[in-house]
Amino acid sequence: MPVAIITGASKGLGRAFAEALAARGWDLVVDARDAEVLQGTATALEAYGARVTALPGDVTDAGHRAALVAGARLLGGVDLLVSNASALGAEPLVRLAELPLDGLRRALEVNVVAALGLVREALPSLRAAPAGAVLTVSSDAAAEAYETWGGYGASKAALDQLAAVLGAEEPGLRVWAVDPGDMATDLYAAAVPDDDDPRPDPVSVVPALLRLLDERPASGRYGAPALLEER
Repeated sequence: MPVAIITGASKGLGRAFAEALAARGWDLVVDARDAEVLQGTATALEAYGARVTALPGDVTDAGHRAALVAGARLLGGVDLLVSNASALGAEPLVRLAELPLDGLRRALEVNVVAALGLVREALPSLRAAPAGAVLTVSSDAAAEAYETWGGYGASKAALDQLAAVLGAEEPGLRVWAVDPGDMATDLYAAAVPDDDDPRPDPVSVVPALLRLLDERPASGRYGAPALLEER
């Protein structure tokens, strides 16, 4: 069975995608910082018949990243690496003039540095996989100038460039940066707690991610809404 590592998998898009892969017969290594919530997700994934390794921890911890990859190797390797764990830098979001520099550092560490660290740890296994792929979860804030989203957007823009260069350097892999569009997630609620406008369930984005796996388009940046509209 193919094996995926998904970070930030206890809730939201990470969990929704993990459930879709489990339903397709994938085995999974999943992480999140909340051990109790993560275990609940693991139990739900196992109900599909998947082998699941659930490792609570922080992706900025090199030892934790090594454990994620080691867990995947025990299941058979790493076919897909999904960098979904994210940090905002400030909760709720604030203008750049008020953004704590430590918050910006945290966003960069989680969203960029940890993502690269995990790729480096998993790269030998990804190269050995029949169809190795890396999927990084981006944001429209990486490409558009939205007030208060500067720090988070800058970190996601850096992640997009990292994914683009990785795709150029590793032509044997597929490396996709995906902008999922608006979603009703805990991350968004923490970012803009006063926004009461309804937003789509993360489950609605999953078909776009599955399309990438099914069709394996060239490495690059993709918007989930466009992938869904073209089906």
